[in-house]
Formats: sequence, structure tokens, C-alpha cells
Amino acid sequence: MSQVTLRDIAETTGMSIGTVSRALKNQAGMTEATREKVRDAALRLGYDFGQLKKGRIRRIAFLLHSQHNTLASSPFYSPVLHGAEEACRREGIALSFIAVGPAEPVLGQIRLHQPDAILCAGFFEPEVLAALQQVGKPMVLVDMHRRGFTSVNPDNLRGGYLATQHLLRCGRKRVAMLSGSLAHYSIQQRNRGFRQALFDAKVHADPDLEVIVPSMGEGDEGVAEAMRSLLSLPKRADAVFCYNDSTALAAMKFCLNEGLKVPYDIAIVGFDDIAAAAAAIPPLSTVRVDKEALGRAGVELLLQKPEDNPSHITLPVEMIVRESSCDD
Repeated sequence: MSQVTLRDIAETTGMSIGTVSRALKNQAGMTEATREKVRDAALRLGYDFGQLKKGRIRRIAFLLHSQHNTLASSPFYSPVLHGAEEACRREGIALSFIAVGPAEPVLGQIRLHQPDAILCAGFFEPEVLAALQQVGKPMVLVDMHRRGFTSVNPDNLRGGYLATQHLLRCGRKRVAMLSGSLAHYSIQQRNRGFRQALFDAKVHADPDLEVIVPSMGEGDEGVAEAMRSLLSLPKRADAVFCYNDSTALAAMKFCLNEGLKVPYDIAIVGFDDIAAAAAAIPPLSTVRVDKEALGRAGVELLLQKPEDNPSHITLPVEMIVRESSCDD
């Protein structure tokens, strides 16, 4: 354990202990040059930033990547935020919401809100996570996993497996998967579950049946393009597992507009069980994620005593069968 103190850093930099403390905690009221000078000295001396984590948590910042702060993503992340708010209210903690992008000064936002702890929801670039880690505050990742960080996730691999297994058991022979970027931990794990289910059922994994939805703005153009490619194959897909419900609903809309019957011509399964899934026509089969529980668990992890090794919690998921995949 490092024995370097705030006094040591103060003597090295020629600043007061109070200034050093405020700089390391990223508090307002000083120039960026002063802050950098203190941080550089702390790193050079080998200061243990974990010392900053002591004390009761009174304010938590809920960080959401701007790519998730969209109409398509909000049905998932809004309940996660609601679950976190519920846990904070119970504990008498103030929660602030911050949407950040990769090019935005995230540390400036942290200094502005001055939280005692940080909850990061969804995907964040490694460099953003590294910058946040240097702040030295307790931090938990929700719906994201990275080595060296505490995190809570739904059982994405199991969910992908259950969805694909269900389609195979319904007699489907050509099961496709629509994915987003596999840089996202949750999507990568759902894809692994999809492949494992095919392998266990001794079904050939056709690479033409795995399509990454191109990013084409806020609308459904990317999903339409992906479905067009699947339906134009010589041996076209008779079932599609989509990495989330928003994609599944867009895929189903495209198929219906093309004159296909769901599920008779093509079966469709989503993931997340957002509110619109049960309300769709036909109702969408999906893998249910307890989104509020994810938010609550994230706050609970922040409030736990820090361990030597980060915790990784996996929450169970459930296959919900509706008319979009089964015509019984």
C-alpha cells in the first residue's frame, strides 16, 4: 500500500494540502494547469488514488453514452435509470443524469456535478473509462463489462442461447441473427449464445445469416437494409434473432410491409422485453431483462465496501414466447 500522503504532494508542488485535495477530487475553483500539476506529481510519487474513495456516498452521477441517449435505446435505459433512482431515493442519495459522447470533456462534467461515485450505463470507449478511473471515485459499469472494473450485466450469453434454441425447437432451419457492433459487450455475448445454441443443435453456422446492422441514423433504414440482404439469399432465413427489441420490431415491420406473414413465413425474436414488445402486432417474443434491477444493483455495488478484486454480477434473464415466433 502506498504511504504517499497529500502533504507529500503539497510539498512537491509547493501548494497547500487543501488545493491538492480539491485537485485530486476534481473539484471546481482552480485552473486545469494546477489540476494537471497536482495529478502528475501524485502519479510520479505513487499516490494511492483509492484513498479518495473513503467517505459516505451522497451524490451519484449516472453516465449514459450519447449513442444510447436515443429513441431506440431509451426504452431500455430509461427503466435502468429509474431503478437507480429508486435505490438512491431509498438511501437518501442524490442522482444526476449526464449524457456524454467520446469527444466531449467528460471530466469537466464530473467536476461540474461533483459526484461521490459514478454509474456508467452501456458502452463507453476504453479511453473514456480510463479517464474516469483516474478520477479515483467508486465506479460501477451497468450493461457493460471490462477487466478491472466492477460491473452488473444481464445474462446476455444465456439469453442469446435461449432465443436461438427456442427458434430451433419451433422447427426453424435457417436461423439468422441481426447484431449491432460486436465492440459492445452485451451484443458480443448475445452473439456467442446464438452460435453456441446452433453448435449444440448440430446446425451449420452460415456466416451469411449473421448480419451487423449498419448505422444509418436514427431511423430503421439500417435494419431494412440488413433484412433485405437476409431475404435475398438463395436460401433465405426462416427465423431471425435480433440483438434487441427495437431492431426486432423494425425487422418485423419490414417483413410485414414486404408481404411476409409473421411467424408463418419468418419467425422473429428480440431481446430486452421493452414495453412495445407485448403491444406489437403480432406480439413480439423476446428475452426479458429486469432493467430496473440492473439500475438498483449498480447503486448497491457502489455502496458496498470496496474489495481487493472488482465484483461482476450477472442477473438472470427469461425467454418470453409470444406470437411473433410461434404459430401454435
